[in-house]
Amino acid sequence: MIEPVETGHILIKNLGVQFPASDGPVVAVQGLDLEVKPGEFISLIGPSGCGKSTVLNIVAGFLKASSGQVTVDGKVITGPGADRGVVFQQYSLFPWLTVRKNVEFGLKMRGVTSGRREAMARTLLGLAGLQAFENNYPDQLSGGMKQRVGIVRALATSPQVMLMDEPFGALDSQTRTVMQEILTNMWQRSRLSVLFVTHDIDEAIFLSDRIYVMTARPGRIKAEIAVDLPRPRTPDQMNSPAFLALVQRLKGLIREESLAAMGGELRDGGLEGFDLREQDAGRGKQVGELI
Repeated sequence: MIEPVETGHILIKNLGVQFPASDGPVVAVQGLDLEVKPGEFISLIGPSGCGKSTVLNIVAGFLKASSGQVTVDGKVITGPGADRGVVFQQYSLFPWLTVRKNVEFGLKMRGVTSGRREAMARTLLGLAGLQAFENNYPDQLSGGMKQRVGIVRALATSPQVMLMDEPFGALDSQTRTVMQEILTNMWQRSRLSVLFVTHDIDEAIFLSDRIYVMTARPGRIKAEIAVDLPRPRTPDQMNSPAFLALVQRLKGLIREESLAAMGGELRDGGLEGFDLREQDAGRGKQVGELI
């Protein structure tokens, strides 16, 4: 029986984020409410430019909120902290350190003794299937292996929360699928709270307990979808009627917002009413005939 988790509670209330611009402030996020309960795996999805990564960076402490409140375990976030591990799409390993030394780095900064650091790093690398590569350098690893090291390094300092921004976005589809299985297996062992940003609907469903769908900018929460699929999850579940029904539901929600975002950009860009069948002056052909 899995013990209940008591830490890692993320609570976002009425979040607003504005960025300065030459023609006035840009409202990126407005009135956003979101919760990650202790031990939950939550995904945040939505159309491009809706503010997903902005929300994650606010929780990480890398950005400041313009309004509202963001807390972890009841403490207001004022900056980065050891209670939050962060994994980005870009590999952020130190190229001059071996795999094991990369994993040990955060532990060393916290004053953990050498022997204890080494034991903890080897245990985590074993869980990720990387113990045989502990003495390799990052440039000797594949993309998927580098990202596994990044996840293990973030886990090594025992954070209460893991924040992940498109961590598998740069991987090919087969490697991405394997990484999703590895991540969900590691999460079930650690029971950390996870806030996971992704564009991939299948990935969000496969990994998550719940999914928040954001609107087009300014980003708000459009829908909250529970993923009632049994764990442990396997790739075979992705062909089940329940999984496919969730895919179609989420596609519909995101399509609505993507069209809203793109429609606004087209109008703002002055393309409304543009005739693709204008004459091509040089050849006397209609553009529409050439497309």
